[in-house]
Amino acid sequence: MTISATHAGRPRDPDVDRRVADAAIALFGEAGWAGFSVEAVAKRACVGKASIYLRWQTKEALLVDALRRRVGTIAEVDTGSLRGDLVKLACQMLDLYLGDAGRAALRLRLDGDLIPGLADQLDALQASQVLAARGIVRRGISRGEIPEGTSITLLLNTLVGGATTHVQSTPKELHDTLRAGATRYAEQLVDFLLTAVHAGDLTRS
Repeated sequence: MTISATHAGRPRDPDVDRRVADAAIALFGEAGWAGFSVEAVAKRACVGKASIYLRWQTKEALLVDALRRRVGTIAEVDTGSLRGDLVKLACQMLDLYLGDAGRAALRLRLDGDLIPGLADQLDALQASQVLAARGIVRRGISRGEIPEGTSITLLLNTLVGGATTHVQSTPKELHDTLRAGATRYAEQLVDFLLTAVHAGDLTRS
């Protein structure tokens, strides 16, 4: 499925594009694909449906474009130490799910495979996490910071699962407090993981 925006004869208004993208992300995060519609996005963004259809031919195209704009991938990090890299990676995960597009990012994991065009977005997000984690673990192994038999998959699953569960289990009204303590939580999570690694609990069987 090829996603492209259609252009009217007049120039695009960046403010309208931003408002529509913000509204689409917020609606998808709250209601999922079942509750997503162009009508609902238009109402939330305070624009006419015609303005949306001039830019995106379908609601699938609208949502895919909004996700590309608002849900970033995970960047690789290299602080020079395994612990520092893992803390930075965990902080990126927390920032993603605590940000304005956080609920949409979580929904993407639930609904992504069901919506035409969203599978690629989900794959890109997951691939960025895997690549970042693999690079971190391999550098840690080469520096002798962790055993060669450390399971990259287990380490990644535990790190990502810990970060996402922490966000999901925290009431929304406490998210500001969670943001303020995100780095400390990331450090605690990573220290727990490294303890497990050195105890042999995250090595390949």
